[in-house]
Amino acid sequence: MTKDPHASAEPPASAEPPAAAAPSGDLDPLRALTLDRLRRRTSMKWRTYPEDVLPLWVAEMDVPLAAPVRRALDAALDLGDTGYPAGTGYAEALAGFAGKRWGWHGPAVERTALVPDVMLGVVETLGLVTGPGDPVVVNPPVYPPFYAFLSHMRRRVVEVPLGPGLRLDLDALEDAFRAAVQGGGRAGYLLCSPHNPTGTVHSAAELTAVAALAERYGVRVVADEIHAPLVAAGTDFVPYLSVPGAGRGLALLSASKAWNLAGLKAALAVAGPDAAADLARMPEVVSHGASHLGVLAHTAALREGTPWLDALLTGLDKNKRLLADLLAERLPQVRYRPGPATYLAWLDCRALGLGDDPAAVFLKRGRVALNSGPEFGTGGRGHVRLNLAASPEVLTEAVRRMAAAVE
Repeated sequence: MTKDPHASAEPPASAEPPAAAAPSGDLDPLRALTLDRLRRRTSMKWRTYPEDVLPLWVAEMDVPLAAPVRRALDAALDLGDTGYPAGTGYAEALAGFAGKRWGWHGPAVERTALVPDVMLGVVETLGLVTGPGDPVVVNPPVYPPFYAFLSHMRRRVVEVPLGPGLRLDLDALEDAFRAAVQGGGRAGYLLCSPHNPTGTVHSAAELTAVAALAERYGVRVVADEIHAPLVAAGTDFVPYLSVPGAGRGLALLSASKAWNLAGLKAALAVAGPDAAADLARMPEVVSHGASHLGVLAHTAALREGTPWLDALLTGLDKNKRLLADLLAERLPQVRYRPGPATYLAWLDCRALGLGDDPAAVFLKRGRVALNSGPEFGTGGRGHVRLNLAASPEVLTEAVRRMAAAVE
């Protein structure tokens, strides 16, 4: 993450009273908050850079809480219900959401485990099926913490870049799987689904092919599906564990990205039928890292937050079209292929001649904070990731500044 050396971590001296939660109906959450109100936030997005910088980088959305989430938190605070998480309500809520949203009835409660968040869940599940020094395959350009956490785990990262159309390269994946298990060793595949930063949604056919390759070579698949609820209408999200042959797989899911709950830590690890024994070996203490308030918030989002989510997705679709139009008008050299998932835009800026890291130029000259492409691994040079979960006005101003930075 590119950071400004002059950033201040100090909160504002005074704070405006909190905004009411967004209505649960069809109002666009991305239009609910002013920039002045957003700048009162003290999270990473709003405290890493000075106030003259527009922050369109880290995965925080410029939205108020969904009304059901706000009600759940208010009720807990009224009771002083701030202890340790208990029960299976979160897992039950996920199962209900998955059945209604994706037609998947696979996340059986008895094959789930509470984990602090998705990335720590990735660490714990990969730790069950691989060991130090074992290879783990990833598909760059991909979420930078994959590299950091795998290195911290002492796993060997094996890159298999996305192929044409920013889709999985199944031939290259097979070559990597074959090489990874030579000599009888163990190997993992950390699948980003939907893909961050490209917004690619892997098809049922692609995931079925992945499962067949994993079974053929004995590679254990761990799927990061944190962006699963953020798939546009007209595109089907396919849970990895729902495809034939994926029974030995593991997946991580959470409401955090779709309902902007990153600060309310909670996620679920889900095992395929043939991986239940692996998940059962996860130490019980892992669940202690999840927040009780987080569990309550995520549960409320999955159970009651679908109208809010649908309104958000409508707003994101409009923003994707707006961004494409703005770039065509102001920065026609930048290539942007809107993906059907996530609220992240992967911009190819190589034709601008700004070097390997255009984000540094846009920050210095345009005062717009974006994610640096090289941090996403092979294929990231000359690219930036832009978070478009902002108001149309902020998005318009950001592109204006980016264009001015290269004039």
